Amino acid sequence: MPDQIIKTPCIGLCSTVFGDRVCRGCKRFHHEIVNWNAYNEDEKRAVWLRLEQLLVQVMTAKVEIFDVEKLRGQLTMRKIRFVAHQSEYCWAYQLIARGARVINQVEAYGFVLLPEFRDWALPDLRDAIDREFFLLSDAHYDRYIAPAFLRDAFDRATP
Repeated sequence: MPDQIIKTPCIGLCSTVFGDRVCRGCKRFHHEIVNWNAYNEDEKRAVWLRLEQLLVQVMTAKVEIFDVEKLRGQLTMRKIRFVAHQSEYCWAYQLIARGARVINQVEAYGFVLLPEFRDWALPDLRDAIDREFFLLSDAHYDRYIAPAFLRDAFDRATP
């Protein structure tokens, strides 16, 4: 599965159709979803990189990966899609996102939960990771994207 090209971060749970400025599924901004097919490779790579950096920030605070090859092998064996050139922490997220209800021993997958999360049920941890990833994406939008949109709108409105 890692050699299968994943062309978009979309996971089929788009919330921007309901007015969200950040998709609760893939965490892209509304305008990135709308314009994705018009983006060149550098623009797409920039979106992928931002998503990866935010997700890694969330994941490294909750899990430690001790065996990357075991993790890769489990993803491949279970036919869980992942982006091979991304951080192994993104891979661990894909595994948790797809298998939270059936994974009993995370050590068998090449990672452990950090001490403060070891008593958490994996579905609850998955949901917490997803919420934090969304909040970081939303904060990124507020900090870096919204001011530019406001500036552009103001510039167009003034004669």
